[in-house]
Order: sequence, then C-alpha cells, then structure tokens
Amino acid sequence: MSPIPESLHWLFWNVDVARLDVERDAVAVLGCVLERGRMEDVRWVVRTYGLPRIARFFEEGGHPEISRRTRLFWRAALGARRDAWPEPEASRARSAAPWID
Repeated sequence: MSPIPESLHWLFWNVDVARLDVERDAVAVLGCVLERGRMEDVRWVVRTYGLPRIARFFEEGGHPEISRRTRLFWRAALGARRDAWPEPEASRARSAAPWID
C-alpha cells in the first residue's frame, strides 16, 4: 500500500487518509489534487502518476469533483483532442453550487 504524503493530507479532510492508497484510489486522489491542490501538490501528482496516466484519468471520465475549468486546462496542457474526453455527468453540469462553472 502506497500512502498519501503528509503534505497532501489537508486535501483529504473528508476521508481517513490512512486508508487511502495511491494506486488503488488513483481516481479519487487525481480528482481531489487536480481540482483543489496547490502547485506543489500537482507536481507530486505528475511525478507520481505521469502525464499519460493523468490523460487516461480524463479519457476515462475523470471524477465528479473536476470542474469544467480544470478539465479544459488539462486538455490544453496535454494537447488532447477536443472530443477525446467525455463531458461530466449531467448532474455535475446542472449543479447550482457557486464554485462550479
């Protein structure tokens, strides 16, 4: 089991970090860090998972926490085709939460 570094624990306030595994819980870790992490947190994700795995994360649908803005940033950063990544679930798109664009 690969634990989450202590420097990232603040991002996982709503779960028992000791039970998270970097590989097993990759979708949750990527979703949380790519959406809410600081630059050093994102650097850790890139070092840990690599750009191909991050691209695959988005190609496979990402995570409900990922905002449109974050998805568009990574699409541009990774040079992905516009149609290569699915749009978020309809429930995410209809959310009235002010932090979701």
